[in-house]
Amino acid sequence: MMIAPLYMIAALAEIAGCFAVWAWLRSGHSIFWLIPGIGSLVLFAYLLTLSPADTAGRAYAAYGGIYIAASLGWMWSAEGQAPDRWDLIGLLLCLCGAAIILWAPRSG
Repeated sequence: MMIAPLYMIAALAEIAGCFAVWAWLRSGHSIFWLIPGIGSLVLFAYLLTLSPADTAGRAYAAYGGIYIAASLGWMWSAEGQAPDRWDLIGLLLCLCGAAIILWAPRSG
């Protein structure tokens, strides 16, 4: 599986799982929201194990840039708040950092 779609699916799974907890604790939804939320978080953790990164820490760090992009997309689509220019500038910086972490040439 290509890395970008893998990380995007992982990000959606993580955001959905975290949102389920948010909906229960902050929005007064039923505790039963936790059932799909936990499943979604387990899926997220599994998907990160499929990363081609050589260490878990590097996989998580590279994933961070994609997570930020997905979070801003969630904010826009689910919460109705469009990202501002500072959000987008920060996102570009994070994506550049994630690309360096994942694809930098390494010796040894």
